[in-house]
Amino acid sequence: MKTNFKFLGLGLLGGMLPLGLFLCLNNPYTSLSDEVLDGNRNTQARFASLGGNPMMTENFVDAAENTINSVVHVTTKVVKTSVQQDPFFEFFYGPGSGNREFKQYGSGSGSGVIVSSEGYIVTNNHVIDNASEIEVILNDNSKYSATVVGADPSTDVAILKINAPNLKPIALGNSDDLRVGEWVLAVGNPFNLTSTVTAGIVSAKARNINILSDRTNNNVVPIESFIQTDAAVNPGNSGGALVNTKGELIGINSAISSPTGSYSGYSFAIPINLVQKVMRDLIDFGVVQRGFLGVQIADVNQEIKEKNDLASLKGVFISKVTENGSADKAGIKEGSVILKVGMKEVNSSAELQEEIGKRRPGDNVTLTIRTKKGITETVDVILRNSEGNTSLMNKNEVSKTSALGAIFVNLTEKEKKELNIAYGVKIKTLNAGKLKGLGVEEGMIITKINNDPVESVEQLTAKLSSGNRGILLEVMTKSGKKDYIGFGL
Repeated sequence: MKTNFKFLGLGLLGGMLPLGLFLCLNNPYTSLSDEVLDGNRNTQARFASLGGNPMMTENFVDAAENTINSVVHVTTKVVKTSVQQDPFFEFFYGPGSGNREFKQYGSGSGSGVIVSSEGYIVTNNHVIDNASEIEVILNDNSKYSATVVGADPSTDVAILKINAPNLKPIALGNSDDLRVGEWVLAVGNPFNLTSTVTAGIVSAKARNINILSDRTNNNVVPIESFIQTDAAVNPGNSGGALVNTKGELIGINSAISSPTGSYSGYSFAIPINLVQKVMRDLIDFGVVQRGFLGVQIADVNQEIKEKNDLASLKGVFISKVTENGSADKAGIKEGSVILKVGMKEVNSSAELQEEIGKRRPGDNVTLTIRTKKGITETVDVILRNSEGNTSLMNKNEVSKTSALGAIFVNLTEKEKKELNIAYGVKIKTLNAGKLKGLGVEEGMIITKINNDPVESVEQLTAKLSSGNRGILLEVMTKSGKKDYIGFGL
């Protein structure tokens, strides 16, 4: 009997070992975004309490009532600094002394959507870009100061965070399932009119209206694949919710097409599936982990079809393949046509950009292509980042080179010699955040922090991330003038 129990125990142990191994291998790391994005969990609980039937009616009342408490009013204060030369002053006091800085103060407003009971809010990058102060007003009129978690000019998405109790996060839908002709609601704060709800239908999907290229700098590759609707959207709706009749968030309102600046028939929203990817990256890493296909593309029109002797107008034409990029390493050649990403057909550059934009470096993407010879084949492509790497950026590594919306680089010995300084770090890129809101610009050099010489990027970012305290930066402007910027963390 004892022997039998012994064998039984060994058998149980032997069975549990592979089970444990299976669970470990099939239980991926739970990221911060998985923990805090709880709108769907809360919504499912609410549906269960109502008898288990989610709202499926075309009546907009339930969808509106469950959305307005998740949409917030975002107000900003903006300080813009400009430098002008005073020749008269320079004549008496020497070259360089005539630079005068002028500060202009302004304000802005928009909308945002609560996506987490922990206080995370998604809005547009252009709503909070250049803001020195951000305030969020809930539907009950309570106000909270907000901080920028991260921003992505490429998609016009930004994430804010507030510390507030009893927040009501919205449920996230699936924009891929959205169909042209489907009813949708736009919820936001146009013209400072809080909790405004308008209705319309989906007019089109995967629209590229070239609006982000006007808002971004040359270092940013815009990704536009908007949901087009005829729901009335006006200034102040930016960053607000586009929801379906079940009250699920399926887009973030971002733009209107109008000669007057006000609504005149069409509005555009960023699809939530693209927003989700950017949002999770910003929460988990502080930056967007963007994979690139490494090709230059064009929509297939009649001219391209005839010039390249293509079989049809379907797909996206590859006009150039970047050397050593993802497509090049997978053997894809110039003149090929991309027909599908995975199982999804792509018939425009916007559709292709959206599908690739949902993925990260290191992801394996199966493309269906038609080669220049007319042969249809599937190719596995491993996406790479802008540096040509497949690995994700570690959040700790990112924090060593970035803080308050800026990415810093150490000065080279040549730069130090040309500027006649022995220390300092340069601002390489600048996105929405504290520093940009204070009038700091790309290319500026930070020489001291709280009167201590800045010897390295890690030293600077550690002090900027050290918590609630006053900060005084000594900076060298592009004009070569030394200046001081003080603020609180």
